[in-house]
Amino acid sequence: MASFTERMIGAATLNVATYEEVEHDTTATGQAAGVVALVALAGAIGGFGEAGYGVIGGIVWSFLGWFIWSAVTLFIGTKVFDGTADMGEMLRTLGFAQAVGVLKVVGFVPLLGWIASIVVGIWMLVCGVVAVRQALDFTTGKAIGTVIIGWLVLMVVGGLVYGLTAGLLGGLG
Repeated sequence: MASFTERMIGAATLNVATYEEVEHDTTATGQAAGVVALVALAGAIGGFGEAGYGVIGGIVWSFLGWFIWSAVTLFIGTKVFDGTADMGEMLRTLGFAQAVGVLKVVGFVPLLGWIASIVVGIWMLVCGVVAVRQALDFTTGKAIGTVIIGWLVLMVVGGLVYGLTAGLLGGLG
């Protein structure tokens, strides 16, 4: 069994064996949560934290987003594309798929931060495709469809949550 760091590197480098390992290791959900927290912290340090929420709010939103994306992706993957997985498998694989997000820490560097943000965002989606493909045991094409639909739903939900909380917080100020 690989260490936490080896798993993060394996996930970031699209190592299929790493995704298979974390999918089947029911004790790795805590590690996946650790990845999500590290990425949220890196984003906060790099200036790409959740806008207006601060470090703690950004970490909370990262966990909420991870859970929502996992649930929506599981639903789409099993109900629309006939994949097989459970919520734990989806949480573990999609948690580790965020590993490359630790590079968000360079976000404060002029020009490099902006470029890194785009590259990391695309890279994380590609990692998500590999994670979903392995977790749901189906084709890359189905994984791409599942990730795109799941990501779009997450963006809509995120926009609604942000709009509601910004409205509530704005009314308090």
